Amino acid sequence: MIALSFSHAIGSADVVSDWNAIMVTTVSGQSPFAQARFAAITQLAVFEAINAITGDFKPYLGTINAPSSASAEAAAIAAAHTVLKNYFPANAASLDAARASSLAAIPDEPAKSAGIAAGDAAAAAMIAARADDGSGMPKFHMPSTSDPGEWQTTPGCPAGGGAFLHWPEVTPFGIKSASQFRLDPPPGLTSTGYTRNYNEVRTSGGLNSTERPQDRADVARIYAAVTPVAVFNPVLRSAAEGKSLGETARALALLNMAISDAAVATFDTKYHYRFWRPETAIRAGDMDGNPKTDPDAAFAPLIAAPCFPGYPSAHATLSYAAREMIERIFGAGPKSSTVTTSAVPGVTLQYDKLRQITADIDDARVYGGIHFRFDQDAGAEQGRRVGEYVYKHNLKRAKACGCDEED
Repeated sequence: MIALSFSHAIGSADVVSDWNAIMVTTVSGQSPFAQARFAAITQLAVFEAINAITGDFKPYLGTINAPSSASAEAAAIAAAHTVLKNYFPANAASLDAARASSLAAIPDEPAKSAGIAAGDAAAAAMIAARADDGSGMPKFHMPSTSDPGEWQTTPGCPAGGGAFLHWPEVTPFGIKSASQFRLDPPPGLTSTGYTRNYNEVRTSGGLNSTERPQDRADVARIYAAVTPVAVFNPVLRSAAEGKSLGETARALALLNMAISDAAVATFDTKYHYRFWRPETAIRAGDMDGNPKTDPDAAFAPLIAAPCFPGYPSAHATLSYAAREMIERIFGAGPKSSTVTTSAVPGVTLQYDKLRQITADIDDARVYGGIHFRFDQDAGAEQGRRVGEYVYKHNLKRAKACGCDEED
C-alpha cells in the first residue's frame, strides 16, 4: 500500500486522478514490469479518449473520433474502466461499482453518452494495439557457464532459470527499440570501482550485517515491496493539482510510458551482459582474479534477489525514468510525499524532493544486498535517457499554448 500526502483540486482533473489511483490498486498484484505495461495501456487509453475530444495534443494512435461537445470526464472514466476490466476480469464487480459511482456525477445528457463511446473506443484500440506486443510468452534463461561475472540462479528462482528473458521483445510505447539505450558493460572484476562496490555490499548488504544503519534496513525492506508504478503515480497526481483534465491525462500517460519502456530497456541490458548478483560474487570472491575482494561463503542478502541478472538495477532504471519525466513536466521543485507499506509496519518515509526518493531506492538495493552501487548508477543513467526520449518524442502539444512546459 502506498500513501501520499495530496488532495484533489476541486473542478480540475478529479476523474483522471481518481481512476489513476484505481489503476494503481488494480495492477498491484502483478510484477513491477507487468504493472508498468498495464499502467501505460490504461493511461494512454485515458489520454487518447480525452484528447479525441479536446485536440490539445498530438494523439498516440490517432484513430479515435469524438465530437468536441462530448464529456471528457465520461471518456476518461470509460477508457480506464474498460482497459482494467479487460485485463483484470476478477475485479469486475469493484470496477463496475467505481464506474457507476464516477459516472453518476455527470448529467445524463448526450455529451455523457458521447464521452462514454469515445472512452470505450480508445480502450478497445489500445487493447488491440497491445494484443501481440511480446509480453505474453514468458522465456527463461538458464546459465550455461559458471565463469566469474556470469549471472547464476539464486534462491527462489523458478526451475526454468532467470525470469523476464522475453521482456526485451516487448514492443516499447515511446522509444524506438529495447536496445536503443543499451548501456556500456559493467566494470571489470579487477577494477577499482568494482572492488569498492563489492566491499560496500559485502560489509553493508548481508543479512546479518552490523554495518547497516536501521534506517537503511527500513528502506531496503520498503522498496523490496513497493514498485515504481506505485511510488511515482501518486507523486505525479499531487504535482498535477490544478492542471486541466487533458494535461493531467497526458502527464500520466507519459509517466507510465517511460516507466514501461525503462523496463524493456533494462532487460535488454541485463540479458546482454548477464552480470552476477552480489551474493554470487561475494561467495566466489576468491575466484574473480581480484586479491582485494575477500570471499564470504556464507553471504546472504538482507532481501531476496530477483531472479534475473543484476546489471543494471531495474528499480533504478524505472524510478529514474519516472523522476526524469515528472521533473521535465513539472520542474525539479518540491514534491512532498509519504511512502508506507504494510510489508514494513510502523515505518514511514517522508520526502519533499524526488531526488530523495531515488537516493533511497539506490540505497535500498545496495543495503539490501542485491545490487552493487554501479548497478544503481547505470540504471539511473539509462532511466534518465529513456525518460528524456519519451518526453521529447511523444504526445506533443498540437499548438502553442503559452504554457510554461518545454515544447
